[in-house]
Amino acid sequence: MATHVPPVARENAEGLAPQGLQPQGQVHWNFVAPELIEAAVRRGEGQIADMGPFVAVTSPHTGRSPNDKFVVREPGSDADVDWGKVNQPISPEHWATLKADVQTYLNGLPELFVQDLYCGADPSTRLSVRYILPNAWHGAFVRNMFIRPGIEELATFAPNFTVYHAPEFHADPARHGTRTSTFIVLNLAERAILIGGTRYAGELKKSMFTVMNYLLPKQGVLSMHCSANIGPAGDTALFFGLSGTGKTTLSADPERGLIGDDEHGWSSEGTFNFEGGCYAKVINLSAENEPDIYQTTQMFGTILENVVLNEPSRTVDFGSQSITENTRASYPLHYIRNHVPSGRGSHPKNVVFLTADAFGVLPPIAKLTPEQAMYYFLSGYTAKVAGTERGVTEPQATFSACFGAVFLVWHPTKYAEMLGELLHQHGSQVWLVNTGWSGGPYGVGSRMKLRYTRAMVRAALDGSLAQTAFSTDPVFGLAIPGAVEGVPSEVLDPRRTWADGASYDAQASKLAGMFRENIKKFGEAVSPAILAAGPR
Repeated sequence: MATHVPPVARENAEGLAPQGLQPQGQVHWNFVAPELIEAAVRRGEGQIADMGPFVAVTSPHTGRSPNDKFVVREPGSDADVDWGKVNQPISPEHWATLKADVQTYLNGLPELFVQDLYCGADPSTRLSVRYILPNAWHGAFVRNMFIRPGIEELATFAPNFTVYHAPEFHADPARHGTRTSTFIVLNLAERAILIGGTRYAGELKKSMFTVMNYLLPKQGVLSMHCSANIGPAGDTALFFGLSGTGKTTLSADPERGLIGDDEHGWSSEGTFNFEGGCYAKVINLSAENEPDIYQTTQMFGTILENVVLNEPSRTVDFGSQSITENTRASYPLHYIRNHVPSGRGSHPKNVVFLTADAFGVLPPIAKLTPEQAMYYFLSGYTAKVAGTERGVTEPQATFSACFGAVFLVWHPTKYAEMLGELLHQHGSQVWLVNTGWSGGPYGVGSRMKLRYTRAMVRAALDGSLAQTAFSTDPVFGLAIPGAVEGVPSEVLDPRRTWADGASYDAQASKLAGMFRENIKKFGEAVSPAILAAGPR
């Protein structure tokens, strides 16, 4: 005869009083994935797709709203923050008014969903974060994305950071000091975040990354916008890159264990993931090119954001951009077969900087000197394809310092200096990998074949590439290998892939000039040795 086992308490004894809330409706504490999905369906928040993932649409916001992100200007962090377009100041008075109004709004809702989660796989530096959310699917999203405590820990969970989520609450700029009705406001002194006016789930994830970018360097730990994996011999590799450069794709290598796909720290003990899940871009996803990621989109518990469903089958049309090009999948890390359960790795042996160069002039792989590594880290370059806007006919260069400028709180050179010290201390080799265009710019050349990129990256990580003879690119000064197994030799030299060498020279010179112009914004903070490591 079965014995009845009483449920374990998942509600904190103090309730939401420490967060200044006295909810009038029902509060659902730390629901697990099935409970959250059941509630999301009951509440009409989205649909179940074929094979079981939950699909939510976040229109009109289908991406982050960086111009609506603010940091409260208060004495404790004022001198640390790199104020400007990325870190826009907002007054403590406006914060207090907005927080009180959001709290009143949340108190009046019929249901709230609370998720108590950890941010950071290293117990010595992790945050204990309480998410307070009106929607069940957003609860499922953060439960996927962050590290889930054991159920027995929940009754005594003590949050040291709180996120108040109010996607349907719209700010009044005149009253709240915001730019529009949308807001993402960080208060580093109160250790709290207010998010409203947008349903896009990425704000729930990236706002905590911004917090870690502030707190960890104060503790001597480098915070990084990168993915990480580990080989059979225990060698860790980091992959830096902006959206669309292949960070998630290349780190999900079946021959290596996945530590994480987006946000990591590098401490004196090694590397560690901030998260317990992945947030992969899935536009044009296929089972052939990315089998492990594709498999997660066929699983219950995965959240698919802004994808299009074929009716009546409810299969996903991964090729459709009718809602947005920025379609996403959120899934727990353990949905990847070869994940690293601890979320931790050793000091990296190799570091890869990824760029999708739509100008078609950077080599598909190059070995960097320490000075070049600092130069390209500060540059954070990629190039987007020509847009649909009338008159825009050429690629658009994007420079994002440290491959994540919009998430930095300190001045970019602080992160660069920390990376430089760690690379020197641990002898890590840095590689620049172009996953963009070859044989010409976008519209003329073709995208680098994924199998070539995988072959080059694997050769770099297993050490075989270091044994190859290298030549120096005359424009960018980069060391280009002469041979990589499985890659045609002509692919390795970008100039040889162009039909017209003179056209390549002109395009390379143009991009080199963009690099030189961009690095000027850092002024005297960049040493002469690093400046000299840039394009000639």
